[in-house]
Amino acid sequence: MGGGHAPSGKGGGGHGSEQMHQSMMSGMQKMQSMTPTGDADEDFASMMRMHHQQAVEMARLEVQHGKSSELKAMARKIIKDQQKEISQLDRWLAKNK
Repeated sequence: MGGGHAPSGKGGGGHGSEQMHQSMMSGMQKMQSMTPTGDADEDFASMMRMHHQQAVEMARLEVQHGKSSELKAMARKIIKDQQKEISQLDRWLAKNK
């Protein structure tokens, strides 16, 4: 399988890479700053929603800046699937908070 994870020598923040990194770091900070409620279900739904939103943001950047048609197709599927799950989590949170 190609496309490994080794540095490509192309430099740092080109083609959305820096934006993806910033999105990932921002999402991690949001999850780390969340105060647990003591309810495992509510905490799971809240944190998973944040995680999925972060995935959508990163996938959008891949669609905008990526070169690989395979990864861009995967990113489009991630956007569709994760947005559906975000809606499910939102409905659950609205009913159970």
